[in-house]
Order: sequence, then structure tokens, then C-alpha cells
Amino acid sequence: MTDLRSLGVSGFCLGGNVFGWTADAVQSRDVLDAYVAGGGNFIDTSDSYMNYFPEQGNVPGQSETIIGDWLAARGNRDQVVVATKVGDHPEYMGIEPATIKAAVDESLRRLRTDYIDLYYLHYDRDESIPVGDVIGALDELVQAGKVRAIGASNITPERLAAFLEFSDREGMARFSALQPQYNLVSRETYEGGLRDVVQREGLACVPYFALASGFLTGKYRAGEASGNVRDVPGMAGGYAGTERGTRVLEALEAVATERGVQLATVAIAWVAQQPTVVAPIASARTVEQLSALFAMNDVQLTASELDVLDVASR
Repeated sequence: MTDLRSLGVSGFCLGGNVFGWTADAVQSRDVLDAYVAGGGNFIDTSDSYMNYFPEQGNVPGQSETIIGDWLAARGNRDQVVVATKVGDHPEYMGIEPATIKAAVDESLRRLRTDYIDLYYLHYDRDESIPVGDVIGALDELVQAGKVRAIGASNITPERLAAFLEFSDREGMARFSALQPQYNLVSRETYEGGLRDVVQREGLACVPYFALASGFLTGKYRAGEASGNVRDVPGMAGGYAGTERGTRVLEALEAVATERGVQLATVAIAWVAQQPTVVAPIASARTVEQLSALFAMNDVQLTASELDVLDVASR
């Protein structure tokens, strides 16, 4: 089985959650082209994107379809590392073995490929499902060549450890990556038990919401209406006006101003420099938004800068 690190993924992973949602198919292809042209090779999506806001016309699986059409048109499948997920599509909900096996074939069809580089369990909502049943299904996909590496997202430390212990004991497919929520205003979602397991077991951390759904770009402020469909309860708008959110933005502005870079660059650079992190995930609706993300490759935060951000974000 392939380990994520051996795939040589780029420094930041392009999130595909906006494809077909806030970026239409044409805009999405432009972003994908610019991302690859800039040296990126790691794309993250899910079979459920975007199932979460149907009132906005979202269709689950449309992100995979856009990416698949782009891969076919560009003929660059072997140059791109594609990660997708199972467990949250309305027709393939959960991680029962039969669901996993059916859902992967649909993802392969939409992505127009015969293999997925990294296949995540999107959610582990039902812990009554034996870890052996799930790993058995994933191992079959690896043995069949449909999946190269496996990972997990939205999982407890205890359950993650149980999956890894079973894989080691039985010599079956083993998670090589964890995708947790992790950023300057959401540290407790990863630091602690989850990170301890990842460090101990040698997993790669690929955090989502590295920019807190856009909040850490500075475009969501207390008392200001953004007009962006992503500014919904529980996402970016939820941080605006909080004491922690205000402290973090002030610290980001101080570091970014001194550096002469955008807030987003400093925010994603902070995530990238945290222990166990291999590639933070950030999405872009437009080609112009990519420049701040790629700039993280040129920003190595100093110990004093990291300390300023650490204090502000606690």
C-alpha cells in the first residue's frame, strides 16, 4: 500500500469544496489550471461536495465531476494526487462495508479515473460498526487497485487508535493520513489526543479549514456583512467579533504587515509549520486568491512570530 508522504505532495493542498458551489465549472477549471501551473499537485474533494447547502442549488458529487472532467481534458491524471472521501453522500451515507464499496465506484466514475490516490472516511459517526469491517472493505479496495492510500477525517482519538491497531495486528491496509479541522481559531479540534495518535503512529496531518472558511483572510469582521454565501452560521461568520477571533486577526495583521504579505499567507504558513502537518488544505474561488496561498512557500515564520500567533490563538 502507498504511504501519502511517498506521493510527493505539494506544500498546500487545493480544496475542491467550492467547485460547483461558489466557483462554477469554468472558474473551477481556471483555478485548477493555475494551481498546477504554480507547482501544486494535491487536490482534495469528497463525494458529498456540496451536499450541505441544497437551497443554494448544490448537488453532491459535482466537485468530483468538475475535477474529473478537468483531468480528462488535461490528460494529467498521473501528475496529480487526488484525495476524496466516503461517508457523507446522501445516497451513500455512513461507512458500512457495502456503502464504501458502492460509493468508491461512483467516485471513480465521476473523477473519470481508475484509481484514487487517497481515500478518506469522511465521518465516523457510528462507532458500533466494527473497525475490522471497515478496514476489511478498504483493504479490498487497495488490493483491487482502486485506492492507493487510506485516511480518516472527523474521528475520535480512541477510534483512530483502534483502527490503526487492527490494521497492524491483521497486516491490512492502514491509515496514512488524518484530515482534522485545524487553524488558528480552531486548535482544540486537533491538538491533544488526535495529534498525539498521529505523532505516535507516524501519520500525515492534512488539515481542512486552514483559513477557517475564509475568516483568517480578514474579510469577515464583526458587524460587517460579507455578502458571501460561505458566511453562514458555524463557519467563517461564527468567529467574527469573538475575543479570540479579534486577537488572532490583530496578530495576523501585525505579522503580515511586517512581512509585506497577506493575512491568508501568514495563517496558512502557521498551519504548515505545526508538528505532523504535511499539507494544509485551502480552497480558492478565483485564480487571484491562489497567490496568497502559494506565497506560504516563501514564508518561514520565526520563533518570535510563531509565539505571537500562539499566544493570540489560545
